[in-house]
Amino acid sequence: MKVIIFLLSILFISSGYFINDSFAEISENQAFLLEGSGFAVTEESIKTSEIDLALSSQQQSGSSINFLIEDGFITLGDDEFVVSDLKGKFLREGRYIRINGDIESSTGLDTSISFFGRLVEESKEASVYGFTGRITTSDETHKIIYTTKLSTLSKITITSDSEESDITIHILKGSAAQDTNDITPGMATANLLRFFSIDRISIHPGTTITIVNDDITNHSIISGKENYGDRYDPFTPDGRISTGDIAPGESTTITFDGLGIYKLYDPDYKYMKIEAVSFPIVDNFITGSTTNQQGN
Repeated sequence: MKVIIFLLSILFISSGYFINDSFAEISENQAFLLEGSGFAVTEESIKTSEIDLALSSQQQSGSSINFLIEDGFITLGDDEFVVSDLKGKFLREGRYIRINGDIESSTGLDTSISFFGRLVEESKEASVYGFTGRITTSDETHKIIYTTKLSTLSKITITSDSEESDITIHILKGSAAQDTNDITPGMATANLLRFFSIDRISIHPGTTITIVNDDITNHSIISGKENYGDRYDPFTPDGRISTGDIAPGESTTITFDGLGIYKLYDPDYKYMKIEAVSFPIVDNFITGSTTNQQGN
């Protein structure tokens, strides 16, 4: 009987450990940074590997929450891969994380990943997960072992007197036209589905970007939460960014005072959007265009 009571006590303590507050920190429509490192192993070699991803949590279903991976990179030895099409899920109230999908190298090499993470420890600031899984290229499959930190990208206050203004984004001529019947003579038809000169950026907190309106009608840019799958109301304003009207030929500036993922869009033309990820640890860089672009 004492043995049974002892085993039940151990089980109770263990389940108390696993029923933790991690899920309270993981909720819908939040931004996270998953960063860490480890090794990628084949029969022939062991390579170092790093992971740095920005996550955007979506709708909750039971004890699980889906998330999209908005930006980031994974290294495999000397090769660097950027996000192509990655999705994931927080499982069992945040105890586990699953990530699957595709990444792409600078040379265009398509690679798939399948990762599974388990919660190891947590603090008020972040949680530590151990990941195992595979990175599969056209040539070989690497087994990975990572130790990572998952932290919430929360808003902060910038106290620096200096502001950067090293990124300029142009609203392209013809962006307000929703179909070819609205295009005036002389507009480049190659740009019909390309609305901004840059539509996906990563920046430091405190960075100021310039928006230039090269279109023939007024535009404005605000930020909001993206309602995935809702074609009639794709965004809900969040009040963080609002430029007011930008007249043709005029410009305005936007300063990103916080960490996280900014969804920027024109409330009058909601198909026009920019994704901005504010990272605390990397230099400013442009991560490329999204599927808004068609042709050149």
